[in-house]
Amino acid sequence: MSVELTEAQRHTLAALVDTFVAAVPPPPGIEDTDGFWGRKGTDVGVHHAVEFAITQTLAPEAAAGILQVLDAFTGVGLADAPPENLEPTVAGMAAAAPEAAPGLAALRAMTVSLAYTLVDDSGTNPFWSTIGYPAPGTAPPLPHQIHPIAPPSTGEVCADAVVIGSGAGGAVIAASLAAAGRSVVILEAGGYFDGDNAIQHEIEAGPNVYYRGGNFNTTVEGNVSLWAGATLGGGTTVNLANCVRPPAALRAIWAERHGLSDVDGPEFDAHIDAVLARLGANEEASVYNGPHRKMVAGAQALGWKHRRALLNLDPKLIEPDRGSLLTYGDRTGAKQSTVRTFLLDAATHGAQTFIRTRADRILVEAGRATGVSATTLRPDGAPTALTVRAPTVVVACGALETPALLLRSGIGGPATGRHLHLHPVILVSGHYAEALQPWTGPPQAALVDEFAADLDADHTGFLIETVASQVGATASTLPWVDAADHKARMAKMRNVAALVAIIGDKNEGTVRLDDNGQAVHGYPLTDQADRAALYRALEMVARLHEAAGAEEMYPLTPGIRARTWRRGDDLADVLAEWKTIPLGFGGHVLSSAHQMGTARLGTDPADSVAKPSGELHDTAGVWIGDTSAFPSALGVNPMITCMALARRMAGYILG
Repeated sequence: MSVELTEAQRHTLAALVDTFVAAVPPPPGIEDTDGFWGRKGTDVGVHHAVEFAITQTLAPEAAAGILQVLDAFTGVGLADAPPENLEPTVAGMAAAAPEAAPGLAALRAMTVSLAYTLVDDSGTNPFWSTIGYPAPGTAPPLPHQIHPIAPPSTGEVCADAVVIGSGAGGAVIAASLAAAGRSVVILEAGGYFDGDNAIQHEIEAGPNVYYRGGNFNTTVEGNVSLWAGATLGGGTTVNLANCVRPPAALRAIWAERHGLSDVDGPEFDAHIDAVLARLGANEEASVYNGPHRKMVAGAQALGWKHRRALLNLDPKLIEPDRGSLLTYGDRTGAKQSTVRTFLLDAATHGAQTFIRTRADRILVEAGRATGVSATTLRPDGAPTALTVRAPTVVVACGALETPALLLRSGIGGPATGRHLHLHPVILVSGHYAEALQPWTGPPQAALVDEFAADLDADHTGFLIETVASQVGATASTLPWVDAADHKARMAKMRNVAALVAIIGDKNEGTVRLDDNGQAVHGYPLTDQADRAALYRALEMVARLHEAAGAEEMYPLTPGIRARTWRRGDDLADVLAEWKTIPLGFGGHVLSSAHQMGTARLGTDPADSVAKPSGELHDTAGVWIGDTSAFPSALGVNPMITCMALARRMAGYILG
């Protein structure tokens, strides 16, 4: 999409930007030495960045909603209102026209996110000084170790196997097949950002390493934000490095109910141990930062089970002052993603990697795979067709895209795109008296598994964990009261511990195709057990904060003025109010970093896409090699399970 704003719309946009990021008086007793409180959004160019997003990068329907908001406020002359009247005018219009709420909320979220992520020529943001947020790292960058190849002039390559996707599953399979002497081609839709080419700023992460931009990408209903990797290394490049073994109860259920008989025994244990060893998973890197210490202290006070995490981080390389920011770039090589492990192994054994190459459809003749038709970008950015001829096709595009590729190819059967699980995450932020510096150390060094006993196919359990401390994502999801309150919350970010509960959802969504053949993700939140589990998880996280000594806490409800709990308040009363707020769109922000199940394994072709081995029921030579294969939600961080299943599947491919 490419549109232009009128001059009137530009003036209105500037006025709205300065409504959301306004010049406000500092709190009593605080001097505005860095200009934090007196700085407006237009002072740092946010209006220009928002205009670029509206006209160049947003999906047409999202841009259209924001343009309608601009036109409405242009009609009432917002741009000519004095500064003190901006906020009342916007609030009055919002109350009078509730149908404009989605567009206004989207514009506000984008505005505040950009205000705290835009950087100047020195690589810093003027708001960071007051917050204490760290500038980019200074550690010497590691050089690239993978060397993607340019498209051949013939537009065609041949191999024994083509692996579509370079994340946790695809990379492991590619490495296994290449080590066995098979010629392997890897297709990655994203670019290559690592080491001396690593993303260093959050504002650059969305368009470069996250699927459809990350922060503002949601299910079609707006219920759940979808965070997934879209770069070489896939999710292993952007995840929180938490290496969690699959729950034993769930392994037994996958074996008994879905026909994966070998996942419930020592053979699968060997696969798990092998991938953990290759990743260098260790506890030495799991150094607790402020939020970890508070989470553990609260768990101890309540007598809840907790443990130190295994992380695939090199403790000698991680930058401790900004380690929590490893979710969008790693100059140092500390994160042992597939780029530093399995993809390197595959390349060592001759695998060829194409980046910025999107698989359009799988080629099939007489019920067997013959290759992949793709579109790749040449070094000058020009798109060109690429055909990979191969009798073995491994689909590892991630659970959001794998079913879309199958649907475009007309294969997979009736279950393709069904059974989408998202591990919805609900969050409560706690503010503490002392500085916690949440961006220091690794993002997830501990977890509370008191409520994980219910993580099986019949119950909805949850884990409590910490999250990465990203300033833009924080700004865009805070509860909205007014501009002054928002700045006050951002100024306290160094004192905040954001704790999340990850539920093993029974609710199921879908992936379907739009008229252009692109994936559309639906997740209606209709499962009552999951809804109850999310509210229960909200309560348990709040009680954890209370036990840890938080001075105040609040959920993420950017569209609703949720009450802030302050020490001395009756937590039960506050929780009762929080539980009246809807889940998902318009209420509690729900996020997903774990997507599963949309091409699941099983014995029944009517209700699963692939056999227990991983090969499609209806098309020989096509294999499902990512979290799409999970028969149900896992309930814990899925990287290790995905890798172990991939290693297992490589054995079936090799025979």
